[in-house]
Amino acid sequence: MTVWRMTRRCAALILGVALLCGGPAFAQRTDLAIGVRLEPPHLDPTAAAAAVIGEITYANLFEGLTRIDREGRVIPGLAESWEVSDDGKVYTFRLRQGVFFHDGSTFDARDAVFTLERAIAPDSINPQKALLEPIEAVEAVDAHTLSVRLKRPTAQLPFILGLPALVIVGHETAETNRAMPNGTGPFRFSRWHMGDRVDLVRNDRYWGEKPALSRVTFRVIGDPSAAYAALMAGNIDAYTNFPAPEHLPQFEADPRFKVVVGRTEGKTVLAQNNARKPLDDIRVRRAIAHAIDRKLLIDGALYGYGDPIGSHFAPQNAGYVDLTGRYPYDPEAARALLREAGAEGLRLKLALPPPSYARRSGEIIAERLRDVGIQVDIVPMEWAQWLTDVFRDKNYDLSIVSHVEPNDLDIYARDDYYFNYDSPEYKALYAELAAEQDEEKRLVLLKSLQQKLTDDAVNGFLFLLPKLGVWDARLQGFWENAPIPANDLTGVRWER
Repeated sequence: MTVWRMTRRCAALILGVALLCGGPAFAQRTDLAIGVRLEPPHLDPTAAAAAVIGEITYANLFEGLTRIDREGRVIPGLAESWEVSDDGKVYTFRLRQGVFFHDGSTFDARDAVFTLERAIAPDSINPQKALLEPIEAVEAVDAHTLSVRLKRPTAQLPFILGLPALVIVGHETAETNRAMPNGTGPFRFSRWHMGDRVDLVRNDRYWGEKPALSRVTFRVIGDPSAAYAALMAGNIDAYTNFPAPEHLPQFEADPRFKVVVGRTEGKTVLAQNNARKPLDDIRVRRAIAHAIDRKLLIDGALYGYGDPIGSHFAPQNAGYVDLTGRYPYDPEAARALLREAGAEGLRLKLALPPPSYARRSGEIIAERLRDVGIQVDIVPMEWAQWLTDVFRDKNYDLSIVSHVEPNDLDIYARDDYYFNYDSPEYKALYAELAAEQDEEKRLVLLKSLQQKLTDDAVNGFLFLLPKLGVWDARLQGFWENAPIPANDLTGVRWER
């Protein structure tokens, strides 16, 4: 018998034994390549509003005192438990012991104090700084006990502390997290290949249950056609926010893939600069609202996926009120309001960031606005330019963007937010909501806030961004919905 024949016979015997034993003849995979639409500006979720930072880092590299799970519930994170004083103004958090940052330093109450004091400091650039305004003082009672004293009761504090922007950072390494993130999560940062991918590896010193995945690569693939091609070719294994809904039927017909259509918290709006003439005239804003055809938008830009919204609130949440009928698509009503406002012959610029939902929706809205006499100049922007010109400098007329943070009605109560909406009545209502502990009263206030935004036609409220997930059918554990912008990979695994 030749050596070659002996080798073949041994291989066949080994394969037969494996099949008889019910196991595969190969090792189960522990690597994952996942697509994301955008490259993050950096990797510190406490220092920028870009949702893609949290999509990569939340629950993977960084963790908060609390954590938001796949159902949108608040569960323990680096705080294993907490108590609230009878007056609702003092929260005491019991912190986990035996937790280490990726650089080997120990996590304790000093890091929690540092993180929160840094977030509320006058020079803070934390995107959720406004939500922390009720905090009066933060104190390390001992190494594993944190006290947070509030100016007034704030029932949502545990939820707020579970958002991506409020993850805990080490006091020694906070300033280097943009390029070298150092968290406590189940994965460690490996390398960032600019313009291409971010690599993570399993943190074998993790305090909790170790993830099944040993290596994760986040691949930046923003072009819808390229995303489709990468999945079909096997260059990536998953795309949890797939940007090309027109291709979903092809994936659904292919047994290699699983397609899951869920919901996000992404309230997609036609943002309007309420301080810029003539958009400071409510009649003009209401005219624009009547020129929006939500059904056409959802069918044309999202291929039928997504839910219409009439205010800045997601339909799946308690307290939602359907206000989509407040401004029905009515071109004649829009023209009449423009005539009444003396705004005929209006010309506006529409700034569009890169996501396909924004670019596609922008083309449709521009056409509908032209039908009622508003000339629209479309200005495509990359994210860096959008964040500077629109979000920071408020130098725009109109824009389209999806606000993916949950329960973010607070943004309309901020003095410096890019909508430039200034309503004392709205601010008073929101202050009531923030302090209210009774759930039934909170629901009433939530409805009043939604109605106020719609009545004032602050923005054009378009649709809830769907979560279109496509991944290898052998993968299990991805979130079906997105209660926060995150790709929590702690429960993801390959099935044999």
